[in-house]
Amino acid sequence: MLDVQPVTLESEHLRLVPLSLAHVDGLQSAAADGELWNLRFTSVPKPAETQAYVEKALQGLAEGHRLPFAVLDAHTGKVLGCTSYHDIVPVIDRLEIGWTWYARRVQRSAVNTTAKLLLLTHAFETLDAEVVGFRTDNFNLASQRAIERLGAKRDGVLRHHTLRRDGTVRDTVMYSITAGEWPEIKAHLQWQLSRPR
Repeated sequence: MLDVQPVTLESEHLRLVPLSLAHVDGLQSAAADGELWNLRFTSVPKPAETQAYVEKALQGLAEGHRLPFAVLDAHTGKVLGCTSYHDIVPVIDRLEIGWTWYARRVQRSAVNTTAKLLLLTHAFETLDAEVVGFRTDNFNLASQRAIERLGAKRDGVLRHHTLRRDGTVRDTVMYSITAGEWPEIKAHLQWQLSRPR
């Protein structure tokens, strides 16, 4: 059974640390790089709402269904964005990775692949997850492409699933990776990070 506890996950260039109120200013700066809160299909908070965003994430931690991380540059300590384990279901060894967003300057870089490699490795090799899921808005095509580049399989679409920030109702595209698929996907992610650019 999954026992998801706060942990720091590290690589040479990236650190995922348990999210705290100390990260509010850094998250505001990261979101301001590209004014990401203006994208209607993301969960990125407006500057004035960042503390409430972090408090809600920490409430999910206290309730046992979410483990939020701040994503930091390992060399500078600068906050690049955030991500979470969420919808944690210990009885079936399932969790999801989401609530992920990064400053525009690090989008389409190695940051997302590195963070996902850290999260997936911990999920499958330490927590013994049987499946890791991902979900995204049907209009967030960049997110769908990023999830597919990881090697996740598209499970389907939940129609009329949940409210967006603007009050419209979204369809949610669901993806997953199973424990049996993980070794091949891990090798592929490692190759993506090491291949010549």
